[in-house]
Amino acid sequence: MNHIFEFFLDTYQGKETYIIVLESIVMVAGILSVWYAKKENILVYPTGLVATIITVFLFLRDGLLGDMMMNFYWSAMSIYGWWNWSRKKDNKKVVRISRTTTNEKWIGFGLFILTMMINYGVYRIFNYKIETSNYVDIFTSGIFFTAMWYMALKKLENWTLWIIADIITIPLYAYRGWGMLSLQYIIFTILAIQGYLLWKKNLSSNLQTL
Repeated sequence: MNHIFEFFLDTYQGKETYIIVLESIVMVAGILSVWYAKKENILVYPTGLVATIITVFLFLRDGLLGDMMMNFYWSAMSIYGWWNWSRKKDNKKVVRISRTTTNEKWIGFGLFILTMMINYGVYRIFNYKIETSNYVDIFTSGIFFTAMWYMALKKLENWTLWIIADIITIPLYAYRGWGMLSLQYIIFTILAIQGYLLWKKNLSSNLQTL
């Protein structure tokens, strides 16, 4: 067990205190955000914004442009999702949990490709050397952005995409020395699985009441 803690914490030796504090805030806010999402609570968005805005700064500082762009997208999509989830008609939620339509699947695939192309272009524009780990984060950025859009629409499939991308991100961040963020994504994966099961149950209940 000690070896596990050492693996996640050794990378913080020599790091500036304020960076460790910021990453700790990101970890707490990020976990709260996914927890609220699982509960279909609109607080998913303000807590998520705290995490993504700070993370944009952290990744820009480390030159991780793909990850930075991903969190920039998340911030913008969080504002849209916050508005969309808050809409009501006759005191009832306008947006309810549902499955993606065929058209939404194609739009999601288009967003996935477009996000990867934009992130790749950012690396090229700033003349950053693209290593294997950068290609991985370019790929996961496409999955994450599509998942964020599906979440804003309360589509069940958002959880499937989160689970896939979270699992890929765990070793990626550990490799880069972001121990707390790697640990955070382990927790994200567990919460995403729980979120999928809970939303699926709620979806079945909604269909029965129609």
